[in-house]
Amino acid sequence: MNRTVSLTAIASLIVGGLAGHLVTRLWKLDSFEDSAKVLQESLPARQPFSIESTAPLHSMEKVTGIGGFFFRVKNSNALNEWYEQHFGVRQVGERDEDGSWWQDAGPTVFAAESEEDQAGGPEYAWRINFRVRDLDAMVAQLRAAGQSVEVDATLYPNGRFAHLRDPEGNRIELWEPAGADLVRPPEP
Repeated sequence: MNRTVSLTAIASLIVGGLAGHLVTRLWKLDSFEDSAKVLQESLPARQPFSIESTAPLHSMEKVTGIGGFFFRVKNSNALNEWYEQHFGVRQVGERDEDGSWWQDAGPTVFAAESEEDQAGGPEYAWRINFRVRDLDAMVAQLRAAGQSVEVDATLYPNGRFAHLRDPEGNRIELWEPAGADLVRPPEP
């Protein structure tokens, strides 16, 4: 989203919130005199916006999910089409107004791994894990489209997994969650 659109959206939310607060207060009043008093009162003081980060007063602010995943490839158009065709991951539009792919809410693993771990080999710096509702159906769909997929025979406490590579050799893991990952844990 470009900066002008972002600032306009933020300003609209602020003005809308303030107007909603005022309308709610006026709606509950019985007379025009009471309405006039409310209009003359100043709105509650708000903390001014600051680019500098300050310590939270109550609990830590947290990110709400992965907002994007970007990686370098040889042929971005072909690979974006491949991900859309085989996984339904909507391609990024040419304009900010075109929107993005929306994922379902659910568990996400965020883990740094050593070079020796599962990133896909020393020539690869990343892998992606996609959650799926039905691993068997996804594997059948991919195989019917000519994709080579290896299903892990082990049933883990947190679910089932399958592995494949995209056309440029990047490792993809498919995960059908189970166990504790099916229930969102309480916030600390």
